[in-house]
Amino acid sequence: MKLYIETERLLLREWTPNDLPTFIKMNQDPEVMEFFPKILDSKESIDFYQRICKEFDKVKYGLFAVEKKSDHKFIGYTGLHKTDFPANFTPCIEIGWRLIKDVWNQGYATEAAKACLQYGFINLNIKEIYSFTAAINKRSERIMQKIGLQKIGEFDHPNIISENRLCRHVLYKSSF
Repeated sequence: MKLYIETERLLLREWTPNDLPTFIKMNQDPEVMEFFPKILDSKESIDFYQRICKEFDKVKYGLFAVEKKSDHKFIGYTGLHKTDFPANFTPCIEIGWRLIKDVWNQGYATEAAKACLQYGFINLNIKEIYSFTAAINKRSERIMQKIGLQKIGEFDHPNIISENRLCRHVLYKSSF
């Protein structure tokens, strides 16, 4: 298993099949998935896991599995992903995160995201990294602010119908 990033409390690493049970459970938690279009069933989570692994094989970065150093438990993901849906800022590299509810409000998402930004800029020589979320997702927007991203606008996500409460998104960016 390859370790990509180490922080004070976390390991950001390659995924393993042992991560799947927690990953599936996380993607079925209504609170975790509150600001996503839908809860994922087991097959959808397994397919997502496989896409993540393929992205690492193809471009050598992606959504890193996040593990707590203290107990070596998988707690979610944080990482970089190439986004190419039709928008005036795509294609781009996006930073995103999703953690199990048990570890919320302990600074893990911020700690992991800061380390990913640095990794992207320094190790991967990425010049711009974006992040976006539904405008009503104030928790994720706050993390974007804490890691130093700047709000550059809002947009309607092209993959979400306009009547959906998740359609309107905030857009943040950081440049190196």
